[in-house]
Amino acid sequence: MSEPNMPCPLVIPVMTISAAARFFQMLGKQTHDAALGLIDRIDYRVIQQRPERSMSSFLPTLKQLQYLVALKEHGHFGRAADSSFVTQSTLSAGIRELESLIGVILVERTRRIVRFTALGDRIVEKAYRVLREAEELAALAQASGKPLAGELRMGVIPTIAPFLLPRLLPRLRAEQPELKLYLREETSQAAIDSLRHGHVDCVLMALPFATGEVDHVHLFDDRLFVAFPRNEPRDPPAFILPQTIDESRLLLLEDGHCLKDHALAACNRPELRAEAQMMGTSLHTLVQMVDNGLGLTLLPEMAITGGILEHTNITARPLQSPHAYREIALVWRRSSPREKEFRMLADILQKLRQDKPVAA
Repeated sequence: MSEPNMPCPLVIPVMTISAAARFFQMLGKQTHDAALGLIDRIDYRVIQQRPERSMSSFLPTLKQLQYLVALKEHGHFGRAADSSFVTQSTLSAGIRELESLIGVILVERTRRIVRFTALGDRIVEKAYRVLREAEELAALAQASGKPLAGELRMGVIPTIAPFLLPRLLPRLRAEQPELKLYLREETSQAAIDSLRHGHVDCVLMALPFATGEVDHVHLFDDRLFVAFPRNEPRDPPAFILPQTIDESRLLLLEDGHCLKDHALAACNRPELRAEAQMMGTSLHTLVQMVDNGLGLTLLPEMAITGGILEHTNITARPLQSPHAYREIALVWRRSSPREKEFRMLADILQKLRQDKPVAA
């Protein structure tokens, strides 16, 4: 049977049968009827649906995730853009593209407040993990080459940084000249958060502390000393017992510093668990307070051997207690491919300890 005569050749685009019927209906009833007869005889194998977009078409870019994380951390479009080294309009457009891509609103925008939606908060946590995994992928390739070369980001807590870094940095420059070390000084909890979010590769900190799922190398024990004005008492004992400490004169670091918890644990006295009368923001502040007769405090050995008591009228004696020390450790994520490098760095830190005389 021959095909019906048609006024002109027709090219049928790739479309569904129902869409094709509607197309022919627009051409008039006669053509429409002929078209339906033609469609009935079409081999359905040649009619294809428009191919679906691949999953990769819906995947956000790392840059978009970086913008989202920056906005979460800074809570302000301008500051987030500055930290990302882009204009505010670029960052805002990137986040809008991300929202359009995944089909959900992540951020509620007002003139004064940036508020993440509940789903936005969950996606930010995923974004942190994706960015961290991407960085570890790059680190894996780097680690396959020469160890302790290239960039290494290390967090350090404030009660360690001033006393260990002046000796560590010159040695690293001499022994590992290809290492580019970036330092970030933070309190213990902030440092662990930075490690979890991938802002740093490892953390030099004091234990015990709630670190979560990490690996670490024990470097050395850092003994705690009681520091008091030189003229009181006149004949200080060789060791200080916790029960002889006058809690009304005890000066401690403010909350957020793990050394405060270590000091209280070392004293092992319930009455010392209460807030100290005065607190300092740093060990150097505590030393100045003690030097001016405001009380006494506990100092780690590395601070004393690091010269914190030089040019002061302060005497220090070791605390006599089973827990009179803190554990200095290098901590990193279990998923990190740079364990070999971290252990090499730990060896260097342990040698530094061996080279320095113990405080008397």
